[in-house]
Amino acid sequence: MASKLIIVESPTKARTLGRFLGSGFQILASYGHIRDLPAKKLGVDVKNKFRPQYEYIKNKNKVLKTILAAAKESQEIILATDPDREGEAIAYHLNVLLNDRLKKKNIHVKRITFHEITPEAIDQALKKASKINLDLFYAQQARRILDRLVGYKLSPLLWYKVRRGLSAGRVQSVVVRLIYQREEEIKAFQPQEYWLVKADFKKGDISCPNFDLVKIDKKKPEIGSRKELEKIISLLKGSRYVIDGIRRKKIKSHSLPPLTTSTLQQLASVRYGFGAYKTMRAAQSLYEKGLITYHRTDSVNLAKAAIGEMRKYIKSQYGLDYLPEKANFFKTKSKLAQEAHEAIRPTKIALKPEADRIVKLTRDEKKIYDLVWCRALMSQMASWLGEQVSIDVKGRSDSSQFIFRRRGLRTLFLGWKKLSWSAKEDVEIPFIQKVSQSDDLALSKLNPEQKFTSPPKRYTDASLIKTLEEMGIGRPSTYAPILQKIQERRYVEKENRSFRLTNLGKAVTEFLVKYFPKIMDYKFTANMEKGLDSIAQSDLDWIKLVSEFWQWFEPLIVQVKDKAERVKIETEKIGEKCPKCGGELVVRIGRYGKFISCSNYPDCDYKRDYVQKTKYNCPECGGDVIIRKTKKGRKYYACSNYPKCKWMSWRKPTTGTPSGQTSTTKERK
Repeated sequence: MASKLIIVESPTKARTLGRFLGSGFQILASYGHIRDLPAKKLGVDVKNKFRPQYEYIKNKNKVLKTILAAAKESQEIILATDPDREGEAIAYHLNVLLNDRLKKKNIHVKRITFHEITPEAIDQALKKASKINLDLFYAQQARRILDRLVGYKLSPLLWYKVRRGLSAGRVQSVVVRLIYQREEEIKAFQPQEYWLVKADFKKGDISCPNFDLVKIDKKKPEIGSRKELEKIISLLKGSRYVIDGIRRKKIKSHSLPPLTTSTLQQLASVRYGFGAYKTMRAAQSLYEKGLITYHRTDSVNLAKAAIGEMRKYIKSQYGLDYLPEKANFFKTKSKLAQEAHEAIRPTKIALKPEADRIVKLTRDEKKIYDLVWCRALMSQMASWLGEQVSIDVKGRSDSSQFIFRRRGLRTLFLGWKKLSWSAKEDVEIPFIQKVSQSDDLALSKLNPEQKFTSPPKRYTDASLIKTLEEMGIGRPSTYAPILQKIQERRYVEKENRSFRLTNLGKAVTEFLVKYFPKIMDYKFTANMEKGLDSIAQSDLDWIKLVSEFWQWFEPLIVQVKDKAERVKIETEKIGEKCPKCGGELVVRIGRYGKFISCSNYPDCDYKRDYVQKTKYNCPECGGDVIIRKTKKGRKYYACSNYPKCKWMSWRKPTTGTPSGQTSTTKERK
């Protein structure tokens, strides 16, 4: 029997550790948290210093028995959960379990943390074993209790004033408000007309096209109507033109920093269209398999040993030219406190994305590993060098002066862009060798183009996460579950990778903003995060933070319940009459998503599924392919002839796919 027991969160992490720890160790997984606040009651004694009433999670009985049986036979127990607040809380509750249930005396329980699952990192962690960091645990406990107080007090109020089955969250509701405000900005937006002017010139037989009008009388051109345009065109046609300057400028672009939690989520969203939850799920798997360092971090630092390994790799693979004289270092810009000491990087830089071990990963894991590997290596490569060329053409009429400009860009040395460079980045000016300073040019053509200002874009995963980080709302490790939760609650929905507010989300947000402005205030939410950071750094008592919140929040709940009016949720009409009673058919949102029902409900109980059609045909029967969603809000494609045809796919089908064609789809059951 092994003399030392190591407890981690997941079986994948346990298997990875088991590959290089000797026979003297037994490694077990707790499968996440083993204790939590009760599911069906508040579970916080607000009259007794907010004492949490933790319970062992019911479906964990088998796991707990296995851990306790192994612990009784072990001389030493090591808690090796993740190096963040959540991991510290899991370790704390495991320690409570062992102290509560074990009768054995003189048991030694130690806590170790590591940011990568490698033999060297584990060996160092075992040598530096310590105690549970209670400050980190208290910070996590304070967050959990605050969220429970808000959720369990606000949610019943929403049931009473808005609609049954709703729920509110301390941070999630603020995130929905951001999306709400963006929708309001889009609705209020009034497009403004403006014109751009391009010109083509000639020098004898030499064509010099695609110059942009950049200045009129030393000011940026502002052409707001066709009338203004016609006036300027008449002046341009009467002007004489000369090359006013040919400028060449050497430019440099320093390498980008390695990835953090938020920048990984943003990059995966932009590059692959991944949601934050999908990105973090793949990153979690890569970490537990020992392929990348810990993926919940806001630090851009790299360990000295890792930098040394990367510099050796760059020298051997790309040559000395690509190796900067000194290692590159980056400054963390995040407003939030660091919990991990390193950025996300591969544990072994020599393990390329095309290596056999990586190729065998899932498709999502391969893509995330590629992003992590490339950004880590890029961060230690030499700067990109280039030459920017600009040609200015001056035009002069009797009353005005104009400047037209064309720019070009040429790469002189790829540097860190060697891993991502595309030939499209270089913009050549083909006629540059054929013209000179002070050459006279003839205007051959003017190309005016009418434009209109665009409304603000809806938030995507990338832009929303970037905004949350800038505002100090939430933490990098909470972004994924927050975005997942607001979709599951049907407050927002994804449309072409962008978040769109639902009528339900609009009603709830307007109610909360009206009656709970402090809860919905961005600065207040950001300051609460700072308070939680202060607890983690032993600068603030967690009971004080929760108590100050409860003092004003509790009476406000009572006041709003007595005075607030009931909210009516707007319904979307579909332009059809109810076949049962002749009333208007409307779109409603239920527990499992959208459905069509009669506006005369409850007098008329007619309803049917909400169907979003696509242009595709079912590869099995040729029927229409429609979009459906799972209970958790994940979109999938299915045949409209269900249940006769049970074809479905997570991927977009191909129009006219012949019946019987082999595909990656699976049958719906």
